[in-house]
Amino acid sequence: MKIRIGTRKSKLALIQSEMVAGMIKAAFTDAETELVHITTKGDIVLDKPLEKIGGKGVFIDEIERAMLADEIDIAVHSAKDLPLGLAAGTCICAVLPRADAHDMLVTNKGIELPEKPIIGTSSTRRASGVCKLLPQTETADIRGNVDTRLQKLYDRQYDGIVLAEAGLSRLGALSDRRFDFTEIPFSVLVPAPCQGIIAVQSRNGETAEMLRKINDADTYMCYETERKVLELLNAGCSSPAGAFSEIRNGVITLTVTKDQHKALTGSIPAAERFALAERLVSAL
Repeated sequence: MKIRIGTRKSKLALIQSEMVAGMIKAAFTDAETELVHITTKGDIVLDKPLEKIGGKGVFIDEIERAMLADEIDIAVHSAKDLPLGLAAGTCICAVLPRADAHDMLVTNKGIELPEKPIIGTSSTRRASGVCKLLPQTETADIRGNVDTRLQKLYDRQYDGIVLAEAGLSRLGALSDRRFDFTEIPFSVLVPAPCQGIIAVQSRNGETAEMLRKINDADTYMCYETERKVLELLNAGCSSPAGAFSEIRNGVITLTVTKDQHKALTGSIPAAERFALAERLVSAL
């Protein structure tokens, strides 16, 4: 059995795809995997904000086209980068166990921030959070993969940048001694919905059913819940909205915000998670 895995070519995307390939091989002893590198519009156009070039879809449109053309069998995504609508005839058939969902402020090692630091981020959500953390902050747009952004920071193009802890951890970047890494508390910055989750997309059918064997059930319920929050808020890539959920002993706890200023938290049996999402969002 051979499974062709569509992936972007960034170092992080390849690491995440290899994680999925490893889980497939562990679950199916006869499985063979092949990584198919796909360049997306989001990888090519780096001089404009995402909302100016098509939003989150710019990272998956070409990958979905390859899937529908039967050039790949599955695709691996950072779930926070998925648009609300997936290509017809496809689904998220599995998610991996969630990594740490915090955002991190990254600064050059041993260098104090100036009184009015310039912090690089392309995210309205992260800009809202970092301005609470550092009220005198000026934010500046930054694009490119994690390694590119870290190099721009090291070259002093910014005083600091904000990145997801999950990606930094998967890349092994947290051990880079050129930088200091400061975790931003959820009380200051609620994560992007589904941050830290790796999602596997496939066409509906046999492959989707088969790959449910590698699905992490609790993470999938959190994925569904946070995607429901996005839907209820009708939040696009330029929205500061945030959502984070976790399940313990069958109970889901969900935090939501639409502006990073007012956040609400509630808990409910996991089976009733969509009702909780609706209640919290309606109360914002």
